[in-house]
Amino acid sequence: MTLTKTEYKYIELNEDNVPTIAGTTMKVVELVETQIAYSWSPAELHLNHRYLTMSQILSALAYYWDHKPELDAEIKRREDYVKLAEIEAGESHFAARLRAQGLLK
Repeated sequence: MTLTKTEYKYIELNEDNVPTIAGTTMKVVELVETQIAYSWSPAELHLNHRYLTMSQILSALAYYWDHKPELDAEIKRREDYVKLAEIEAGESHFAARLRAQGLLK
């Protein structure tokens, strides 16, 4: 795997130019999605991702804010992909049975 250093000490670009947290496989956008989903502070992110140092977390968040338009576009692309996959998958057999029994609206 080829990594490219950035001006952010704890952020590297992988071979696909995706920003990742140095020494891990976690993408910056994944940490940001977690923060958005749970409204976690940097301290709460650290509590729930103990393998990351606070410096790594703060560097990832700084990278996000400095590259917000590009990373927000990636977050939207991921959300759209999930929505499309859910539509294509359709309703599960379990959900259909619950709906037929009147247990699910």
